[in-house]
Amino acid sequence: MILFPAIDLKDGLAVRLEQGDMDRATVFSRDPASQAAEFETLGFRYLHLVDLNGAFAGHPVNAAAVDRILETVSIPVQLGGGIRDHATIEAWLEKGVTRVILGTAAVRDPELVKEAAKAHPGRVAVGLDARDGRVAVQGWAESSDVSVEDIARRFEDAGVAAIIFTDITRDGLMKG
Repeated sequence: MILFPAIDLKDGLAVRLEQGDMDRATVFSRDPASQAAEFETLGFRYLHLVDLNGAFAGHPVNAAAVDRILETVSIPVQLGGGIRDHATIEAWLEKGVTRVILGTAAVRDPELVKEAAKAHPGRVAVGLDARDGRVAVQGWAESSDVSVEDIARRFEDAGVAAIIFTDITRDGLMKG
């Protein structure tokens, strides 16, 4: 098993949300790049980042914090949150993100995911954040009518590098 330590970014800070609630954020570090460096020093081989503001806004918001992390660590970094078009995918991959995570786009624009996975083998993942078995979108603010199982099957043979599942009801509560 490979563990990916996670850094969730809100307003340039490393935070933990309780059940995806932006109003219930605990700040863990005012310097996310230092936190990332600490994870690397501890021997982790990968890093998982989420631009929480970007997930809600639909476009990158914490780019400066992500850029600093990319400049600080040498381990592979996967990034999700606000990545919903080819230009954003290309920009992050060119900046040094190893793998982009597409969540809302997987529900609303599945062709984008398939095209990106084909264009960038091994560098595109699908993020399935679910509440009561239904995939949530827009930074978990909206629930879709799509079940986790259905969307996972949709991308089973699409060439995505991984499917990353989050149970929103457990997220941020130290309940795995």
